[in-house]
Amino acid sequence: MSRLSYFFKRLVRMDWQAMWRTTALLKERSGKSRLWLLCDMLKCAIRYNAGYVDYKIAQMYKLSDAQRRTVITRGVSNSIVRRMNNKAYWHFFDDKTQFNELFKDYIPRKWLLINEQTSADDLAAMTQGQTQLIGKPLEGSSGQGIERFTDKDWAEGTEAFLRLLREKNIGILEEIVRQHPKMASLCETSVNTCRIATLLGDKQQGIVYAFLRIGNGKVVDNVDCGGMAARIDLETGTLLTVGADKQGNTFTHHPKTGTPIVGFTIPYWEEAKAMCMEAAQKVPQMRFVAWDVAITPDGPTFIEGNSFPSHAIPQFAAHYPDGIGILPEFEKFIDL
Repeated sequence: MSRLSYFFKRLVRMDWQAMWRTTALLKERSGKSRLWLLCDMLKCAIRYNAGYVDYKIAQMYKLSDAQRRTVITRGVSNSIVRRMNNKAYWHFFDDKTQFNELFKDYIPRKWLLINEQTSADDLAAMTQGQTQLIGKPLEGSSGQGIERFTDKDWAEGTEAFLRLLREKNIGILEEIVRQHPKMASLCETSVNTCRIATLLGDKQQGIVYAFLRIGNGKVVDNVDCGGMAARIDLETGTLLTVGADKQGNTFTHHPKTGTPIVGFTIPYWEEAKAMCMEAAQKVPQMRFVAWDVAITPDGPTFIEGNSFPSHAIPQFAAHYPDGIGILPEFEKFIDL
């Protein structure tokens, strides 16, 4: 798809009210007029395939044209995913039960598919000895639809619990991941996961970026649900930056626990990297995958893999104070 045709396609689908709210926020932050911002957004949309969310997250109103060319915008990201990932193989990552089965060597926890064929006996076996379980939709992203269930939910019997799960559109029920105490020290209400993106490129294979997602009081750590993210140094597993959320707020320490974010070192980092690179070879038709990795007391484990990795969170402006985005990192692996 050409840059111009992509621009017009996005124009038709634009959420104009959300864009107008974004210009109000950016007017306050930048001191620039709404007219200037709208014109500059239009310029970035045509020249760099940037949507208004790209513009806000990367703070493109602050950047020179040279800096803007280093930002992977939605249009650029889409073209990378289409080029690197064969859509016929997305289902291994989009369907959580298929993912769990294919990558079971890296997922020791118990899980159960919830559908019309699931029996109360199967569910009773799943709840045996458990006090908490995590339920997820079979497909989905951004942490939407994920719920924590406790033994109170199945206290009235597994038949009633099964009806509840179906009513809530839960497609898979899983054992709770017990995260490493050090990871829990950041935020214990959610499993704080590493997003590690592997790229099987034409020039080289490896990890193109990584960041830690940190919860902020909810059951999930996703930034779309109020969480934050910080960049991980690929060599050491140390957090290089402040935590930042989708609204542009930054944190040197976690606002609820007080744990320092900058300089925090992730346990089992070498093992986590090795696991992702080994798993990346299982479906070579999927050359660009973002893996969500939890760190347990015994080592890393997968939560899920993403066939269409988010391009926005790795480029929070707070994580790139020099204004240079992550496109140069991708160019080490593939030609763009």
